[in-house]
Amino acid sequence: MNLYLRYFNEEILVENVEQAIDFLAQIPEIKLNEPLCQDLRKYAESKNPFPKRFKVSPKVYFIVIKTTAATMEEFKAYATEPDAEGGEKEHPVSSKEMQNRTFTAENPGWYLAKMKMKRVVAIEGTNKFGYVDSDFEAKVKAQSIQDCYNRVVDYLRNRIDVDPRSQFPSIRGRNFSAEFLGQEL
Repeated sequence: MNLYLRYFNEEILVENVEQAIDFLAQIPEIKLNEPLCQDLRKYAESKNPFPKRFKVSPKVYFIVIKTTAATMEEFKAYATEPDAEGGEKEHPVSSKEMQNRTFTAENPGWYLAKMKMKRVVAIEGTNKFGYVDSDFEAKVKAQSIQDCYNRVVDYLRNRIDVDPRSQFPSIRGRNFSAEFLGQEL
């Protein structure tokens, strides 16, 4: 397992912890001490597959990533990499990317949109305002879930009885849902 280290624009791919420590020793801002070296060794020997940040000073870190890449070019290859047959295979798509693709996927038709928003209302007897949970449900003709969400939010923002300080939920949150009803209603 190799280690990729990066501190601002300084970066290196090394084969062991000693090479990593030698690299870090060349950077004047990083004060190497025994606890830092031990922590780096402990991380390299662990089964933890995630990157680790090491604090240099308040709000300044260097990062260490475990990798099986043999060269820096191989490590930085992002879009595609050759598979066993010599073709190309794509890197796995993250769940967030997959979710974004789902929201923007073209599927024209009618959607049943349900939203729970924080609506600003006046508190009687005072000059103050407060937030109240308000449910909204509508059938919307849209091109995608994202389009459905945008149409609902635009409609609510343009209503006279909805204060502009009201808060709308995220499309990814549990307070918004859109169910595809079909092409025709």
